[in-house]
Amino acid sequence: MVRFLRRHPFVTVIGLVALVTAGAVVFSGVTVWREAHHDDASELDRVDAIVVLGAAQYDGTPSPVFAGRLDHAALLFEQGRAGVVFVLGANRPGDRTTEAEAGREYLIGRGVPSSSVVALPVGSSSYTSLRAAAGAMRDRDLSSAFLVSDPWHNARIQRMAADLGIEGFTSATWTSAARTEETRLSGYVRETLAYLYYRVSGR
Repeated sequence: MVRFLRRHPFVTVIGLVALVTAGAVVFSGVTVWREAHHDDASELDRVDAIVVLGAAQYDGTPSPVFAGRLDHAALLFEQGRAGVVFVLGANRPGDRTTEAEAGREYLIGRGVPSSSVVALPVGSSSYTSLRAAAGAMRDRDLSSAFLVSDPWHNARIQRMAADLGIEGFTSATWTSAARTEETRLSGYVRETLAYLYYRVSGR
């Protein structure tokens, strides 16, 4: 074996890189899966805020995926888990409103007091949106939050929140449009790679 390694250093390096990469992907996949199936709200009664990650909206109407997240946030608020809800998300070219504003109107329609819902129409990615949330929370002397998104996002957004100074606890919704096994598998695969990329790049 030692003789082979000496004779074929390039092959050895390639093999080690492949082994490390495979190990990192497996570790990320296990982390994403484990966090997706854990709800911090089952262990923690109350935090400072509820933070809802944005998703598609159509002319002010939240998509089924976004509505699922908002319904879950409304339930947490109704249960007295926090006193304020931050809704995140900017708009896409051609949109007349933002994800954050559409989400805010939806929550008010669900009975959440308008004074308790804050729209943060900033950011076109989870990281930039959470950065806006971190700033808004600091301005209000808030530090902890339930992070509401789809389950496979849990590991990545919790890590992002921690890096941005938010004490984040994930409480995902399983009632979004992503109900088929194929869609969920796609979500896990996508987030495994996204989580690994974030751990490497920091973005």
